[in-house]
Amino acid sequence: MLRKAFRINGFAALAVIVVAVLAFGAAALAALVAYSDSRSLVWLLLAGLAALALIAAILALTGLTVVDPNEARVVQFFGRYVGSVSEPGFHFVVPLSVRRAITLRVRNFETQRLKVNDADGNPVEIAAVVVYRVVDSYQAAFAVDDYEEYVETQSEAAVRHLATTHPYDAHDADRTSLRDGALVSEELTEELTERTETAGVEVIEARITHLAYAPEIAQAMLVRQQAAQVVAARQRIVEGAVGMVGLALDGLSEQGIVELDGERRATMVSNLLTVLCADRATQPVVNVGSLYS
Repeated sequence: MLRKAFRINGFAALAVIVVAVLAFGAAALAALVAYSDSRSLVWLLLAGLAALALIAAILALTGLTVVDPNEARVVQFFGRYVGSVSEPGFHFVVPLSVRRAITLRVRNFETQRLKVNDADGNPVEIAAVVVYRVVDSYQAAFAVDDYEEYVETQSEAAVRHLATTHPYDAHDADRTSLRDGALVSEELTEELTERTETAGVEVIEARITHLAYAPEIAQAMLVRQQAAQVVAARQRIVEGAVGMVGLALDGLSEQGIVELDGERRATMVSNLLTVLCADRATQPVVNVGSLYS
């Protein structure tokens, strides 16, 4: 469980340690001089105590540590977790402890181009970029072996799962495809957040950076996409042509320009649709005879 480690200002602690080293060193030296003069065991005992205090003061120097901005230090004392220090600066923590640096900076990772079958069984190539940061230094240090490797592995697993649950291109309006950037990114971010929570990592954003059909079917799928676009375009053209023909016939009838029976009306409709829906320029034919000839 994440908790704050014991710490005090490093500069104040360093000043105290320096004064203690000088004081205990002078005391030990004075006691040794007095012992050499008097040969009294009391002075020898005092010299020993001063020497022990001097050693303790020197060992206290191991408690000094520097924490950089956007970094945390996980403090362990003989294998026991005693807390984390995340405030930048010069600090004094438990002496003889091990401090492990965990960066809290925002980081990004781009997966390799993965070859996966989509929901329709088509092989696709997909890659994504993941933006994340550590929010719990305790879990990042002790919940997993290597949180960076853990994020990379889970990112690739999430991208694979996303690709297998959605088609590359949805032909139905109620289906989400891999090409729906905002929806797919939100879904990928949510799944990665759940996967990396154990490691104390927060996923800020996850987006697909590469999406394409596999080379072996890319040409066939390109033809299919082109055919679908042609069909959609022709459908729009036909819808517009029908509307224009209706407007033309209604205008002729309202203004009384010409009266057409059913057969000639059908002929005019056919001619107008041929002109409006043709994919090439039409050649007009001038009829110099009767309308019925």
